[in-house]
Amino acid sequence: MNETVSLDYEIKSPIGRVWHALTDPATLAKWMLFETNDFQAVVGHHFQFHGKAATGWTGVVDCEVLKVDAPHWLSYTWMTEGQLGQHRTTVTWTLTASDNGATQIHLEQTGFDREATHEIGGAKYGWTLQLNQLRDLLTPQDNANEA
Repeated sequence: MNETVSLDYEIKSPIGRVWHALTDPATLAKWMLFETNDFQAVVGHHFQFHGKAATGWTGVVDCEVLKVDAPHWLSYTWMTEGQLGQHRTTVTWTLTASDNGATQIHLEQTGFDREATHEIGGAKYGWTLQLNQLRDLLTPQDNANEA
C-alpha cells in the first residue's frame, strides 16, 4: 500500500495571488527549496525542479503537469532518486477561496512506498517549511505604526 503526505494551510491572501505563487517560476523561487525556470501550468508540460544535491540525491526532480484547473487545482508528477531507488509520486494542490478573502490550501503528495520512511519524513518536513515560506511571502504584514 502507498503512503500519502497531506497538509492543510490557510493563507491570508486572495486565491489568484496564491495561484500565481504556485505557477510563476520567479515567484516559486522565492518560497520553494527548489528552483525552476521552465515551469508552465500546461497539461503534459515536462519541467524540472533543482535543489541542493546531497549524499544519495542529485538534487533534480523531474516533473510532468497532469491536471490544471486554474485557480483551483494543480497536479504534477514528482520523480527523483530516493531511499529505495527511483520513485514517482504525485503532488496535488487544491485551492479554495474563503469568505474572508483568504485561501485554503490542501496539498497532497501521493504514491510513497510505505518503506520509504526517509522520503516521507523529508516530504512532510520540506512541504511544511515551504508552505510556511509561502504564507510569509503572501500574507500582508501588520504595519507597526498603525494603532
